[in-house]
Amino acid sequence: MAHDHGHTEHKLAIFRGRLKFKSNVQKIWGVLIFLSLVTIVEVGLGIYKPSFLVDNYFVGMKYLNWVFIILTIVKAYYIAWDFMHLRDEKSSLRRAVVWTAVFLICYLIFILLQEGTYIEDVKTNGYVKWNF
Repeated sequence: MAHDHGHTEHKLAIFRGRLKFKSNVQKIWGVLIFLSLVTIVEVGLGIYKPSFLVDNYFVGMKYLNWVFIILTIVKAYYIAWDFMHLRDEKSSLRRAVVWTAVFLICYLIFILLQEGTYIEDVKTNGYVKWNF
């Protein structure tokens, strides 16, 4: 006799239903593989540092830094979406949680990288750019 105590069935699809799994174990492996691939790309870029990503700047930061920021946010979003079950919540709560976190993380990373660049310039050039 099966008892249903109001539990909902776990969704066994990822990437908005594009990839479906037969069990939770398969889904966990699929998510692990996805997160591992993104991490491997990040580590590979960090080791090889392609010149077209290191030599070009956008808003004062190297393209490589922007790639790291974007990939990290993708991983954080996916972890919150799947493992913290945000996909099962109402869209207004999802937006409030995700967009607030994305904004604050982007703001923090931007400030840290800008200040780090300033400190590096002071150490390298031996002078202060801005006199407060």
